[in-house]
Amino acid sequence: MRILLLGYGKMGQLIDQLATEQGHEIVAKINIDNRDKLETLITSHIDVAIDFSQPSAAMENIKWCIDNKIPVAVGTTGWLEHKSEVDAYCIEKNGTYLYASNFSIGVNIFFKVNERLAQLMNGQEYEVTTKEVHHTQKLDAPSGTSITLAEGIIKNLDSKDSWVNNDSDKPSELSIISERVDPAPGTHIINYNSEVDTIEIKHTAHSREGFAKGAIAVAHWLKDQNGVKSMDDFLNI
Repeated sequence: MRILLLGYGKMGQLIDQLATEQGHEIVAKINIDNRDKLETLITSHIDVAIDFSQPSAAMENIKWCIDNKIPVAVGTTGWLEHKSEVDAYCIEKNGTYLYASNFSIGVNIFFKVNERLAQLMNGQEYEVTTKEVHHTQKLDAPSGTSITLAEGIIKNLDSKDSWVNNDSDKPSELSIISERVDPAPGTHIINYNSEVDTIEIKHTAHSREGFAKGAIAVAHWLKDQNGVKSMDDFLNI
């Protein structure tokens, strides 16, 4: 598989290392300093792109891939207010892209556990809160993973209709607490508390490797797909 890397921070570098070890070819490594190199690439020599860039660059990167008929797996977060626009652009141009707030297989299973627990807790006398802990280099807060978890709760819990990135005493608001400490690849906690007991589910990443391996696996699958895809499509869950 011939991969174009868009963004070459810690995740891009790890994907480069693991993909190369798996026998894939990295066609180019694009970051903010060499973005003009995109115009010199032979796009027919690229099977798929993986984007772990910056929120400010994600939309432009995705549209460039769609325009050049390159399927792109996007792990960049912090730009989701524009996702419906990008979805429409992808459909209009008959392109292929997949956005995931997290490419870890374990996290995506955790998303489903979170949604099922919210369904079971609906109508019960528990107050739900969420917390996430990431390394200090993570720019967006809350994380895309936290937002996905929050959306899964709000969709299934009648008592919540929105989330806020702080403590809240409003019954309809779901509180997301974001902490940034090193080293911390990523921990997410969902807590249901009542006067008599507490129910808690938690996912802890031990390293970034799970995210990188998941991104490579998704990219391998995505190169033969068409349209706007999701991790549910990839995992068939």
